[in-house]
Amino acid sequence: MTRRGGLLAGAAALLSGCSGAGVLNAVAGSSHQGRRDIAYGPDPRQRLDVYRPAAQQRPAVAPIVVFFYGGSWSKGERADYGFVGEALASAGAIVVIPDYRLSPGVRYPDFVRDSAAAVKWAFDHAGDLGGSPDDIVVMGHSAGGYNAAMVALDRRWLQGAGLAPQRQLAGWIGLAGPYDFLPIGDRATQVAFRWPATAPDTQPINHVSGQAPRTLLLAAVNDSLVDPQRSTVGLGRALQTAGVPTRVELYPRVSHVTLLASLAQPLRWLAPVRAEVVAFLGLPTPA
Repeated sequence: MTRRGGLLAGAAALLSGCSGAGVLNAVAGSSHQGRRDIAYGPDPRQRLDVYRPAAQQRPAVAPIVVFFYGGSWSKGERADYGFVGEALASAGAIVVIPDYRLSPGVRYPDFVRDSAAAVKWAFDHAGDLGGSPDDIVVMGHSAGGYNAAMVALDRRWLQGAGLAPQRQLAGWIGLAGPYDFLPIGDRATQVAFRWPATAPDTQPINHVSGQAPRTLLLAAVNDSLVDPQRSTVGLGRALQTAGVPTRVELYPRVSHVTLLASLAQPLRWLAPVRAEVVAFLGLPTPA
């Protein structure tokens, strides 16, 4: 197998729920400073890692990205996503990657509550990290994109976590997230959302308003797991109609899996996901 093929296989393993971290994280580099295993709540799953830019890459005040990984709300470990922290920290961002409680141990809305609590932690510690509470963005892939969308679009979760109403996100980024997915066919998702007793207000698209933060939505043209037209394009159109600054891009050479993996340095030829995210954060275009 070629090195490129091996990296793609590792990406597929990682984002399918197996541990491909040894592949992508090993090639991600280490041009960042980190803090590990920080509690943002009492549960063992309520822990997070922080990736900070190395001194030579750090702006005076760095944007903060809180990133949520996917896994059908039933699997995932933050340690497997070090390549995401490295990709953005090496461009000048501070990256917070939390774990959150998973189904079937919990159901909706507990994983959204955990996501909001992790964002509240980022607001509370922004100055200590070298950032500002005025420049915090939430970002997620797949099920994590859903978590990010709910935190960004439905203000009851951040307010429920104790964040003052005047505190606002600077933006949010969704990568191949499911934002409009009723009825539910996938078994793991049925369990996570108690299908068929799943209320319409579980759907991010039903929380669109003109008060939503600016948005970047990216997906694969031929995503076989989450319908990019219904979720990414549909949500993007709804936000744009509401007057929210929203950019939507679909890429032909990536899948649901490799869209996120293209953040890793050896796979950036697949799609300009890192460049799009960095530009959205207002950071200089990376080399």
